[in-house]
Amino acid sequence: MPSFDSAHHAFTPTLLAVLKKHFGDYALDVFMSSPILGYLNNKTRAANRGSKARGAFANHYALYVVVEDYIQKGYAKENAGLSYAKYEGARFSDLFRRQRELPFGAKLQNHALNSRLNDEFKKFYPSVGKPPIVRDVATQRYWIQEDLLQVAVRHKDGKDHIYNIAPAVIEIINAYVEAKRAAFEGFLETCRQIAELGKQAPEKAIAFVVQQLASNVDARVFEIVSYAILKAKYGRETIWIGERKETVAKAALVLYKTGRTNANDGGIDFVMKPLGRFFQVTETIDVNKYFLDIDKVQRFPISFVVKSVESAEQIRTAIRQQALAKYRIEAIVETYMKAVEEIINVKDLMTAFDAVVESGGLQSVMDEIVVQSKVEFNYNDDDEEQDDEGGATLSLLEG
Repeated sequence: MPSFDSAHHAFTPTLLAVLKKHFGDYALDVFMSSPILGYLNNKTRAANRGSKARGAFANHYALYVVVEDYIQKGYAKENAGLSYAKYEGARFSDLFRRQRELPFGAKLQNHALNSRLNDEFKKFYPSVGKPPIVRDVATQRYWIQEDLLQVAVRHKDGKDHIYNIAPAVIEIINAYVEAKRAAFEGFLETCRQIAELGKQAPEKAIAFVVQQLASNVDARVFEIVSYAILKAKYGRETIWIGERKETVAKAALVLYKTGRTNANDGGIDFVMKPLGRFFQVTETIDVNKYFLDIDKVQRFPISFVVKSVESAEQIRTAIRQQALAKYRIEAIVETYMKAVEEIINVKDLMTAFDAVVESGGLQSVMDEIVVQSKVEFNYNDDDEEQDDEGGATLSLLEG
């Protein structure tokens, strides 16, 4: 198990507060003895708005729904006299439907339930030897690994006590989701306010956009703002194109966003028409990530939008050096490097944004950020529901 200091991050106190409520003075002992809680601690680093990590919920909710089923069937109660080993298991259709009912879960697929949670957990805790989710492929039934929910802690009197952490797991995930919800709603509301301010106080709108390109900004936000800037930039550029010489005409460049961030879209975030350019947004300079994206589109050239202050040449050089260390064959490396059409870094985005502002396009950037934020967070002005206190309720989902 990792040390407490190395595992601590901004959300950890919230996690520990939940454990304190359930386990009192032994909260820290339970935390340090539980791989599941350690895994959740790692998976909640993105709770604060400024986190670099994407706010993905697939693995959280795969764990959530099987633990929730475990609790609802009565197995978390002490002295209930029930044997989980004899339970027939939860049906996939019920778990799948339930995770899509949860905030941020409307577009979730089956991957986390079937393998991704188990695979990632094994990377964090290879020595545990037990997957969190047990699955019967033939019957499509699912179970939580009960051993991972029962944590043995030695009390001060020298006796061991078994704590069932199932209710605490549910409460921790709920707290994490609420933190992300508040951050996303706050960002969206800020976008709307700044978009309106941009008409009277453009300097505030400019400062806001610049802030969203910082290194500590959520990856989803960076992708949305990058798209808004590049769409405005290319929208002011034209080319001459036609099927025949006599039909050649001027055409504007149009950038399209292919889907929500973090989507399984084959590694393509933006597509440009009519040139057919592909764009991928990334925060890493990892050759494996770049080459995987290139392979997904059969080495069709891709322009990479990188959340980095390093120059395009520095990034390209770093990728090439990693590739040479990995493949050792220059011919293979060059094939991949030719597919890196352009590298657009934060400085390039800033330059493009300055040009857009100078040409009077600030409001178009702000309006696009609002539109894409609503798409990302599944917010529809026409479908606002009123909660019990009369406030607007947002429907949120994972991309």
